[in-house]
Amino acid sequence: MNDLIWVAIPLFVIAIVVEFVILRRGAQLRGGPVKGYEQSDTVASLAMGLGNVAISAAWKVVPIGAYFVVYEHAGWFRDFLAPDHWWAWVLLFFGDDFCYYWFHRAGHRVRFAWAGHVNHHSSQHYNLSTALRQSWTSPLYKFFFYLPLPLLGFHPLMILAMQTISLVYQFWIHTEAIDRMPAWFEAVFNTPSHHRVHHGSNPIYIDRNYGGFLILFDKWFGTFEPESEPVRYGLVNNIDTFNPLRIAFHAWGTLLTDMRNSSSMKNALGHFFLYPAWRPADEPPHAVPIENERY
Repeated sequence: MNDLIWVAIPLFVIAIVVEFVILRRGAQLRGGPVKGYEQSDTVASLAMGLGNVAISAAWKVVPIGAYFVVYEHAGWFRDFLAPDHWWAWVLLFFGDDFCYYWFHRAGHRVRFAWAGHVNHHSSQHYNLSTALRQSWTSPLYKFFFYLPLPLLGFHPLMILAMQTISLVYQFWIHTEAIDRMPAWFEAVFNTPSHHRVHHGSNPIYIDRNYGGFLILFDKWFGTFEPESEPVRYGLVNNIDTFNPLRIAFHAWGTLLTDMRNSSSMKNALGHFFLYPAWRPADEPPHAVPIENERY
């Protein structure tokens, strides 16, 4: 299903150009700069997206293999959830979004996962190119969060298809060109308004709206926040770079330094697995406080 991503790339580029033209026209009418776009930032986002696609393609044998091992050796309800049953796809739609919610939530609340996800929040702009600013390391462990699906009996190729569809869906919600969708749509689905909140560094917006397709799991698990004030995009302490290598790995460098300087193995593991701002009482403060990146 990675083929679908490659097919979608030209469409993504066309959509970015169309959005830019719309925003430029708006800027001309109000006599100001083009809101939301900066050339170096856009190039960095495109570079991050291409890197993510290449790494995901090279690594895909691992998640596919893991899904098939679990599916073949367990697959509790394989017959009921066979690909030729329409209800299997409906259930998978919700199952995939449930797994994505927890993968995404972990990406903000577990430090090693945040090190992989932080790059997606590093742009101080919000536009369709921001959607392509994807991680180079999250694909290495993302599949762990989806193992319940083959365990239940969803075929691995179904899972890959739904993951790709969800990823394509999430592209269009990275825009300021759309204010609000109809109320019924906003109540159920993830939208540009909901996802603008997720990318905000405003205190009330941090760690909110993790959904992929749906906003329902955020409402059920207490992480929903409506858009109520202008969004300030980026990190609390922005990294101010357009270098893709630094964007991709700066948080990993800080994490590994903290682990190496830890006073015990317990503390080193705490740095890796606990929330990003965690710091043991017997160690000095961060040279650059991790909480200033997001928390």
